[in-house]
Parts: sequence; structure tokens; C-alpha cells
Amino acid sequence: MHRLRRAGTCAVAPLLLLVAAAPGAANGPRQDYQLQCQGCHLADGSGSEGADVSPLAGVPDLRGRIGRFASLPQGRAYLVGVPGSAQSPLDDAELAAVLNWMVREFDPVVAERGFPPFDEHEVERLRRPLADVASVRARLLRALAGRAGRDAAAAASARTRPALAAPSAPDAP
Repeated sequence: MHRLRRAGTCAVAPLLLLVAAAPGAANGPRQDYQLQCQGCHLADGSGSEGADVSPLAGVPDLRGRIGRFASLPQGRAYLVGVPGSAQSPLDDAELAAVLNWMVREFDPVVAERGFPPFDEHEVERLRRPLADVASVRARLLRALAGRAGRDAAAAASARTRPALAAPSAPDAP
């Protein structure tokens, strides 16, 4: 009996290790980022955008930027569709949690403004690997630059617009 119990324990132990090592198993979004994203984007989200020697040259810096992408519908599709996301072994809910964690961690100003969080249904709908990541990213950066220019112009216009005059008092008889 003792031998049978030990054999059963030995057979189950490797299965438990496999389940524990599976992507997302008992990990939170920070750990999933570390396991699935940090290899290219680095621990601080800085990537290697300016590097021209690294085999990872051109990996974008997420700091202060990822929230801007998450603010546009096509930017959200981009974040879910980049190969590291779309082909990640994380399930849709885990990927949504990682993307939300990344916005909070690397772009807290946008997160504090209340960006709409990703959810598993949106991730499932958008999760298609992009064929040409660089051109999609360039198009998004142009759209974001145009949007920033329009926002700045509107803010400047609001600051220089004359205040409305107070209504005058009716003439006294």
C-alpha cells in the first residue's frame, strides 16, 4: 500500500510542475510581462528603439507611449496584434490583464485619466498577428502626432479666446 501511494505521488508530481510552469498559471500580469514581454521590452519598458546593433533593434519604448496607443481603436488592435501579443501562449484574459498592467506601469498619466481597459472579449476579437508591424506602427505614430497637434492647437485657442463679456445692466429710467 505504501509503495502504491508513493508511485501515485511520483506520477502526479511532474503533472503539477507542468501546470505550475504553464504560461499564466498562478502568475499575475507583472509576472506574465516578465516571462512573455521583458525579453525584448526590458524590465523598465524601455525597449531598444534607438539601438542599431542589437538583434532587437527597433523594439519600441513603452514608457509614456503605450497609453496613447491604447487610446485609439487602431492602436488597441496594434497592441493586441503585435507578434509578441498575438502569438503569446497567454489566454485572452491573461493578455488583457498584461496590457492593462503595462498601461498602468509604463504610462501612469494615461492610466490615471481612466483609459478603457482591455477585456478578454476585445482581445479575442483583435488577436490576429500583424503582417507588417513597422508600417502599422508608423501609421499610428502619424495619427497620434496629428491628434497631439490638433489637441495642442485647441488648447492654445481656448487660452487666447477672449472671455465673454458680462451682460450689461439695463439702463436705469
